[in-house]
Amino acid sequence: MTAVVSDPARAPRTDGEASRERLLHAGLKLFAQQGFSKTSTRELAEAANVNVASISYYFGDKAGLYRAVSLEAMGSPDDDLARYRDPALTLPQALRGFYLGFTEPLKQGDVARLCMKLHYREMLEPTGLWDDGLAHCIRPMHEQLLGLLRRHLGLPVVDDELRRLALCLAGLAVHMHVGRDLIDELAPALTAAPEAFDLWADRLVMYGLAMVEAERSRRTLPRAGAA
Repeated sequence: MTAVVSDPARAPRTDGEASRERLLHAGLKLFAQQGFSKTSTRELAEAANVNVASISYYFGDKAGLYRAVSLEAMGSPDDDLARYRDPALTLPQALRGFYLGFTEPLKQGDVARLCMKLHYREMLEPTGLWDDGLAHCIRPMHEQLLGLLRRHLGLPVVDDELRRLALCLAGLAVHMHVGRDLIDELAPALTAAPEAFDLWADRLVMYGLAMVEAERSRRTLPRAGAA
């Protein structure tokens, strides 16, 4: 999160940062439930227990608050990319880093649910941020995963079958978010506590490795380290 600059003429206080955080939380909830156009600045200010002018002060306008909510709610994509960027990582280590980027946010409970609802809203009622998210988050993660798979399978170039594999690997984790309500209904014990998502990460790595191995076998490629 970007810190609010405090008045240099007096001792630093946390009031400004607290107000900004409350606006972000109120924005996430209201934008996810109602959408951008149906959410008023007055509603946002009342939900955050601040005056309406605070929205302009911290974010410029309602659109600025919406953008901040969308971009800050789930953290920086650079943090997720860093989890599996190092070429020295083994495939299990790299896949673990990839999947942790999906499972760790789920420990936040309702925040993760609201973030997913906000993504749905943006796709149904686009404001232009979906294109930004695709360009600056989703596509870089997909391309990095492709590079990881190409390297570990020893392929000279990325082809359509490798893209299919990458999308399937990502789909395992994306379903944890998209299908969360369904998972909670069918098998609530699997998401009952934050620690449950550590086990999910373990299993996603296991399933992911099986998928990579199936593609290696389909291509009749040698295993890494094989003579």
